Amino acid sequence: MLVLSRQRDESIMIGDDVEIIIVDIRGDKVRLGITAPIEIPVHRKEVYETIKREGGSGYKVHTRHSKKHGSAKPTDRSS
Repeated sequence: MLVLSRQRDESIMIGDDVEIIIVDIRGDKVRLGITAPIEIPVHRKEVYETIKREGGSGYKVHTRHSKKHGSAKPTDRSS
């Protein structure tokens, strides 16, 4: 496991297409902003485990940020 230290408004790049931004730090909670191509699903681990447990392929709703630190907008990819 790679462990990195970051401060608010700093980011981490994964490959060329995935950016993880430290949006806010309050006490023991860290808020992350994630920019990734729409074809890369991004989930909290507990949501990911639920999806896998329920069969995985049926879950087609993802959220993405439209702007840096913007509000999440659900995107229905069922069509």
